[in-house]
Amino acid sequence: MEWHPPHRGVIDPSTTGGRPAIWAATGRSGGMSVGRFSSLNLASHVGDEPRAVAANRDRVRRVMGAGELIALSAVHGSDVVVVDDSVIASARSGQDPVADAVICDRPDVALLALGADCLTLAIAGDDDVTVGAVHCGWRGLVEDVVGATVAAMLSRRVRPARVVLGPAICGRCYPVPPSRVDELRARCSGAVASASVVTCADGQPGIDVRAGVRARLQELDVPDDAVLLVGGCTAEHDDLFSHRRDGITGRQGMVIVRPQEAPVSGSRGFDDGTMAP
Repeated sequence: MEWHPPHRGVIDPSTTGGRPAIWAATGRSGGMSVGRFSSLNLASHVGDEPRAVAANRDRVRRVMGAGELIALSAVHGSDVVVVDDSVIASARSGQDPVADAVICDRPDVALLALGADCLTLAIAGDDDVTVGAVHCGWRGLVEDVVGATVAAMLSRRVRPARVVLGPAICGRCYPVPPSRVDELRARCSGAVASASVVTCADGQPGIDVRAGVRARLQELDVPDDAVLLVGGCTAEHDDLFSHRRDGITGRQGMVIVRPQEAPVSGSRGFDDGTMAP
């Protein structure tokens, strides 16, 4: 069965002859998993049948036209993995890198960040080579995983050129204890805290991770017109996995790759979804 991601696009290269970045945000449909994980679960740590997860990941890899797929095993920190031969070898043996961000300057290697309420995002560097994938929840805001990823790119003389933010739980569906808001305000900038802390319908405080990440990207000199939002609130849409809504469940993903061979020019796709206002 052919599978088409609900959101997919092309970030055109900035230089003649450069490689575009192909990205996709997956949903929960179109895979081999069953039951609570139905059907395109991409996470190997949630209790799903390993063969189903492997088949689902291979489906994503093939649709993205990649030779390799590196999926993150997120731990809500700020470590950034740089893909090398050892990372690829470990992925082939079924060992996902334990980190919340990954960057790669090799073509034909797809990067996959997973989430089921947390935000996943893809980054295309301005060198037409480097790409990155990031997992970020409220703890990721506090630990500044996005800032750590951008710093890792800058250390390689690469700046973020385009960023795609995938689905995540919205602030009104994510009430949190006041202590969590206090920690976020204590450790994040005023702009990030102001953007991310909201009031839920019942009067409790909530955290809007996507809004916080957008504010952090602006602080990192990534303009809003270089940021694309796709997908909706994970808790509100049954076609997305949501841990808060369902408890035991699967994970969707954000995936990005620089293809080995550049596709025919003219296939502009950064306008897929809703551009950040």
